[in-house]
Amino acid sequence: MFGLEPHVLLLLGICLLAACAFEFVNGFHDTANAVATVIYTNTLRPWAAVVWSAFWNFIGVFSGGIAVAMGIVYLLPVESLIDQNVYHGIAMVGALIVGAIIWNVGTWYYGLPSSSSHALIGSILGVGIAFSLLPNGQGAAVNWGKAGETGIALLVGPLLGFSLTIGMMFMLKRFVKSKTIFKEPHKRKPPPLWIRLILIVTCTLVSFFHGSNDGQKGVGLIMLILIGIVPTYFALDQKKNPLDLRDSLNKVEYVMSRVNAAELSPADQKLLTEVKAQTDDLDRIFAGKTRVEELPQQTRFEIRRDILLLSNRAKKLLGSDKVSLSTEDRSVYDKSITNMKSFTDYAPFWVLLIVSLSLGLGTMIGWQRIVTTIGERIGKEHLTYAQGASSELVAASMIGISTGFGLPSSTTHVLSSAIAGSMVANRGVKNLNPQMVRNIALAWVLTLPVTMCLSGGLFLLFRALMD
Repeated sequence: MFGLEPHVLLLLGICLLAACAFEFVNGFHDTANAVATVIYTNTLRPWAAVVWSAFWNFIGVFSGGIAVAMGIVYLLPVESLIDQNVYHGIAMVGALIVGAIIWNVGTWYYGLPSSSSHALIGSILGVGIAFSLLPNGQGAAVNWGKAGETGIALLVGPLLGFSLTIGMMFMLKRFVKSKTIFKEPHKRKPPPLWIRLILIVTCTLVSFFHGSNDGQKGVGLIMLILIGIVPTYFALDQKKNPLDLRDSLNKVEYVMSRVNAAELSPADQKLLTEVKAQTDDLDRIFAGKTRVEELPQQTRFEIRRDILLLSNRAKKLLGSDKVSLSTEDRSVYDKSITNMKSFTDYAPFWVLLIVSLSLGLGTMIGWQRIVTTIGERIGKEHLTYAQGASSELVAASMIGISTGFGLPSSTTHVLSSAIAGSMVANRGVKNLNPQMVRNIALAWVLTLPVTMCLSGGLFLLFRALMD
C-alpha cells in the first residue's frame, strides 16, 4: 500500500489512530461545553443531550471547510513541511499528537475545562521551535505571523465571551418579564416549552460550530500525517490535474517580472531570486507535458514544495515597501496564488469522515467530569435558564465567526468565560467560585508552555531515535 515498507505502513496506521484518539479525547473533553446547560436545566436527559450533541458535531465537521485546518498546518515553518524524509514526518506528528493527548487527558481527569485547541497549538509551536534547534533547521522556528493571528483569536474569544454574556444577561433582565428564566431549575421538572426550545437551539449551535472549528484541527493533523509520511500520494489534491496550474503560474511570473529589482534592498533581491527559482522549477516540471500521466508521481511532492516556497517568499517580498506594484497586479497575483494553493490545501472525504466519527463518538463518552465543573463549580449558584441560554448563544456566535475567518477558537475557553460572565451578571464577582476559577485559569495559563515543552522534547527524542 502506497509503496511503503511494512514497518512504515504500521507507523502510519499508529499515527492515524493517534490523531483519531486526539479527536476522540477532544469530543468528550469539550462536549460538556455544549451539553452542560441542557443537562443542568433538565431540558434534555443526559443521554439524549450527548447523542444530539454528537450528531451536530459530526455534521459540523463536514460544513466547516478547511481554512482552520490549513491555519493549523501553516503554524509550522515551511521548511518542516517540505521535508520528504518519512521518519522525520513520523517524529513530527507523533510528538505533537502525544503531547496534546497527555495534557488533554490530564486536565479531563481533574475535571478542568482546558482547551484542546490550545493543547494542539502549543504542541505544534513546540515542534516548530524544536525543529529550529536541529543542525539543518535553518533558523526557521514557527510561522510567527500565523501564530500571532491565532493567539489573538484565542485571547479575544474568552474576553468577548465574558463581556457579551454580561451584556446579554442585563438585556434579558430588562426586557423579559417572566422571572422563571432567572430562577434555579426544578430538580426533576423540565423548563417551560419556549425556554426548552431556546436551550436546545443554543446547544445545537454550540455543537455544530464546535464540530466546524475543532473538527478542522483534527483534519489538519491528519493531513500533516499523510503529507509527512506519504508525500508523493497526498502532496496535491488527487481530484485536480496539476497541469491546470500553468495558467496561474504564468500570471504569477508576469507579476514578478514587473517588480523592479534595482529598487529592492539586498534581502528583497534575494527573495525575488528565490521566487524566480521556484517558478523556474515549476516550468521545468511542466515542460513538454500534455497529459497528467506524463508527470511522474515523485513530481507531485516537488510541485507542492515549489508552491509552498513560492507563496512564502512572494508574500514576504510583496509585503516590502520597496515593491511598487499596481493594485491590479497585486489582485492578479492574489487570485493566481490562491488558485495554486487550492491544489495543496485540501482534505479527502475519508479524512473528514474519520475525524467526524472520532469527534462524535468521543462526545458520547466521558463528559460527566467537565459537565459538573461547568454546571456547578464555576459559580456559587446553580445554572439558571437565562445563564445557560445566554452563555451558549454568545459562545456559538463567537465560534461561528472564528470559523468564518478561518481562525481557531477554543470552545472551552469561550463558554467557560461566558458562564463566568453570567454568574457575575447575577450577583457580581462574589458569585464566582474563586478556587475553581483559579484552577481553571492556571490550567489555561499552563497549557501552552507545558504542551510546547512536552512536544518539543518528544520531537527531539523521536528524531534522535529515527536518525
